[in-house]
Amino acid sequence: MNDLRQLRHFVALAEHGHFARAAEAVHLSQPALTRSIQALENHLDCILVNRHSRGISLTAHGQLVLEHARRLLAGSRALDNAVSQLSNLEAGELRLGAGPYPAARLVPQAVGRLLQRYPKVRVRLDIANWLELRDALLDTTIELFVADIRELQGEPQLHIEPLHSHAGVLFCRPGHPLLERRDLQLANLLDFPLAGTQLPQEVARSLSAASGREQPLSIQCDNFLVLKRLVADSDVLSMAPWDVIADEVAAGQLSLLPLAPKSLQQRSAYGLVSRAGHSLSPAAQAVVEEIRQVDRQLPPPPSR
Repeated sequence: MNDLRQLRHFVALAEHGHFARAAEAVHLSQPALTRSIQALENHLDCILVNRHSRGISLTAHGQLVLEHARRLLAGSRALDNAVSQLSNLEAGELRLGAGPYPAARLVPQAVGRLLQRYPKVRVRLDIANWLELRDALLDTTIELFVADIRELQGEPQLHIEPLHSHAGVLFCRPGHPLLERRDLQLANLLDFPLAGTQLPQEVARSLSAASGREQPLSIQCDNFLVLKRLVADSDVLSMAPWDVIADEVAAGQLSLLPLAPKSLQQRSAYGLVSRAGHSLSPAAQAVVEEIRQVDRQLPPPPSR
């Protein structure tokens, strides 16, 4: 193949499942798209699609080629982006990932600072748990992410830079019945649902041991904004690193529970994660510096 056009055409066909719709998406006539796919099949010496009356389906070879085609096209976009940024950072694109907790304070503050300096940089921010972000990073869908790194340590494909750790706290709405108790015990917490994001195994084991429940969370949601709203509007309890609820506690929108048994004394484990052996684009390098700056601006520790 002289270029990546045939791969783009094939990916479009796989995603649309129909020659006519794929041809429209890539601005080709249907016969021209058919010739492009046939040329790709001839080049690879295999059949990529099964054609039938309602559209197409991928063969085993087609599934394999689709996986590699997406990676090649993502790599091509990354290369074009990096080259364009060498002469002008403002022309670049930042593909960044964030775990639910870093996405609640650290990352948006850093991205905001970046855009103050480079307002024309295009940013795509994916919010997910650390497992999904790891896969997206290795598939080159994103270039960098900030998330919990406890279960990523030691992976040779990853370059990890730990960030500051924050104390974990239990929180609830102001006026919650538990705040009226003078002698609050761990058992009292079990009368109320506990909500949280996907837990690292270390944290999940600790909570299971403390609660006596195999599944300590009643509600799991990787959108922390949703969790905060849920807690503010109900008797649901939740936990989080202090930095992501400090502002709401100061504003009287959320309250800390005055209970911190050792089994629940967890700390955050944020880290910057990129692919080992791969240099970052100028936009990614710039946001890393902003993340480091924001990370140094720690909110004061919670008062007990």
